[in-house]
Amino acid sequence: MKYNIFGYLIGEGFSNVFKNKKSTGASLMIMCATMIIFGIFLILGENINHFVSEVESAQGIQVFINNDTTQEQIDTLGEQIRGLDGVSTVEFVSKEQALEQMKERFGEQQDLLDGYEENNIFPASYIVTMTDLNKSAEIQNQILTFENVKKITSRDETVATLIDLANGIKIVTGVILALLIIISVFIIANTIKLTVHARRKEISIMKYVGATNGFIRWPFIVEGMIIGIISSVISIAIVGVAYNFISQNLLSSEFMQVINMSLVSFNDMFSSIIFVYMLLGIGIGAIGSVISMRKYLKV
Repeated sequence: MKYNIFGYLIGEGFSNVFKNKKSTGASLMIMCATMIIFGIFLILGENINHFVSEVESAQGIQVFINNDTTQEQIDTLGEQIRGLDGVSTVEFVSKEQALEQMKERFGEQQDLLDGYEENNIFPASYIVTMTDLNKSAEIQNQILTFENVKKITSRDETVATLIDLANGIKIVTGVILALLIIISVFIIANTIKLTVHARRKEISIMKYVGATNGFIRWPFIVEGMIIGIISSVISIAIVGVAYNFISQNLLSSEFMQVINMSLVSFNDMFSSIIFVYMLLGIGIGAIGSVISMRKYLKV
């Protein structure tokens, strides 16, 4: 008996979707537009977070050593830095390596540095990366207390800017998502309300003969959920194809090769995207259906 009732409710829900093709089509287009816009911000946020992680993993400080420091003192300084809490890696850059790096930066004009091999003015240094960039200031202050440290350079501002940008995108995405959900619920509710209004006499009769609110409401909830699921599938397909096309062109561009950054692949985001989309689609469809039924169940 329960199986027959369940089958009836599901069947009625599917039937309502195909009976009201125009209103269903309008709901699908609005829902797809809503989810595609949200998907753009979701993917943008994921890639900003990915950029921050990549920069954090490669970000470090450069500790320059006084020119008159002996090799033994340099080795001692390296051991002191390695012993600090929060230090991940410590890489030594000799005076000769520093000169070669500067020549590479000068490119075709590196002949300006001819003669510096005999009188190398570039100091040796240590490149220090950290396990947590929040400890950067603390670690720098500790290193400055060590002997033979000339100065420290850091690019913390770059990471701080990226983190602020990532947080800003999260806030904007949250606000936009809230607005889109409200708009979608309103549209779904009004779409299903047309179907409910057309069947208002049938609903009244069912109420009078003893049908429960749940029995009457569920076919319309199923209808809203089906619209939400179909919208989710279409949106995921559109967003996936568009993102793969754009990301492939970006990765092959000269700009991305210069900054040496990668993008998050759609496959890596697929599980989280499908979860969020299905949750949104089913939730918005169900809530919209419940709202549209309230008036007609008061008999």
